[in-house]
Amino acid sequence: MDFHLSSFYPIFVFVLVVVGFAVVTLLLAHLLGPRKRTSVKEMPYESGMDPIGTARQKVDVRFYLIAILFLVFDVELLFLYPWSVSAYETRGEPPAPILPVELRGPIFWEMLVFLATLVVAYIYAWRRGVFRWR
Repeated sequence: MDFHLSSFYPIFVFVLVVVGFAVVTLLLAHLLGPRKRTSVKEMPYESGMDPIGTARQKVDVRFYLIAILFLVFDVELLFLYPWSVSAYETRGEPPAPILPVELRGPIFWEMLVFLATLVVAYIYAWRRGVFRWR
């Protein structure tokens, strides 16, 4: 294959415009932005807790429960993406299904069971008050 540098000029121009826009935007925000320094603005902020006192204080368990639930539901819902993309897609000439036709029904019902399990887990966490914050 014979590549010429001229075929990459649009990409170079695009990258130059994007980097230029980012730099100009940051410079304008720095130069034209308000500069009121207050003690509240200069305080560190961490995990939704006021940074008063020692860093060795105990963190509420609910913070960890919300984080774990987010990870569980986020990772579990990622399993839906490959199925939803490939469930009824066909490829090739003549068009052939990615998933065998015989497996479409059982996989569909398995995904419904999977979603029902997620809903039951969500309702359980909700009823237990995991999502209620003080």
